[in-house]
Amino acid sequence: MSLAPIRRKIESGQRLTREDALALYRSEDFFALAEMADAVNVRKNGNKVYFNINRHINPTNVCVYAKSCQFCSFAASLKDDHGYTMSDEQILEAAAGMEAEGAREIHIVGGIHPRLKYDWYRGIISMLHEAHPEVHLKAWTAVEIDHFTRLTGWTTEEVLADMRSAGVGSLPGGGAEIFQEDIREKLCGHKSWTDRWFEVHKAAHELGLRSNATMLYGHIEALEDRVDHMDRLRTLQDETGGFQAFIPLAYHPENNPLPVDTFTTGMDDLRTLAVARLFLDNFQHVKTYWIMVTEKLSQLGLRFGANDIDGTVVRERITHDAGGTTPEHIRQEELVRLIKKAGRVPVERNTVYEEIALWQ
Repeated sequence: MSLAPIRRKIESGQRLTREDALALYRSEDFFALAEMADAVNVRKNGNKVYFNINRHINPTNVCVYAKSCQFCSFAASLKDDHGYTMSDEQILEAAAGMEAEGAREIHIVGGIHPRLKYDWYRGIISMLHEAHPEVHLKAWTAVEIDHFTRLTGWTTEEVLADMRSAGVGSLPGGGAEIFQEDIREKLCGHKSWTDRWFEVHKAAHELGLRSNATMLYGHIEALEDRVDHMDRLRTLQDETGGFQAFIPLAYHPENNPLPVDTFTTGMDDLRTLAVARLFLDNFQHVKTYWIMVTEKLSQLGLRFGANDIDGTVVRERITHDAGGTTPEHIRQEELVRLIKKAGRVPVERNTVYEEIALWQ
């Protein structure tokens, strides 16, 4: 199929349909897809590619969904030997020295612990905020916020407002997995249905909290499910404008029961970035998460529509528990080098995309 009609739509600023997105996914003209995605990205963002200096903290991997989530290698039940829950001292140690290295963000997500109360989760935020008042706390997926409403009996808005008062600055995009309900049920059982994910993010946006959006791909979903997922995100973004970035997450198959035993291919990873850039016309930022797809492929992704390569990370557990082979940390200098060698201009940002430093 010729991509000429879709190209004309893109060049004239028309919105692509689901059928257009599927045609892009199925097209054999791989380099035309890259060219179109790159052109749209440059039109939106110029030659800038963003990164930040950040740390990840996963306070516990004990999770009530450890047995029902078929894709997650990170979660553990209370009886599992590899289960852990960090103490306050361990959490503070994980964040120690951030300011000295220029870090401005802590990314905080974890398991849905069956015994811990809401005050424990809130206490993590208030403790870190007190210890690092200038650091942005990006914390709790929609699944965790949904859990907090059940722990407290509060509304979603009340939980979000309370977390914001404790120090939460924005929400990550995790827990989205795939939105198509039949696939989602096979993938993660009864873990926070699609409607709840959207309710939490809509409520966050209405309270002035920005958030990200993710999509887990390369497992048991079809291309139609990926496009459906992106279409639902695009619809909410039309309504609220509260999403900052779209982050496709490549499925990692090791150490979990889902009957998929292969990693995504580089072609699929790059194609997904390009389709996202072209279809999600109301998203400013598309991120290639180097932890998931390697530093080199993320560098190539900067020519397939991505304009963000994430950050230094320091300590990442979730992807590596599923067989990730990338480092758990990357130096700022290496991120800058990768971006420059891709022919782009590295820009250090904070969590809400305010520019900190331009690396010419």
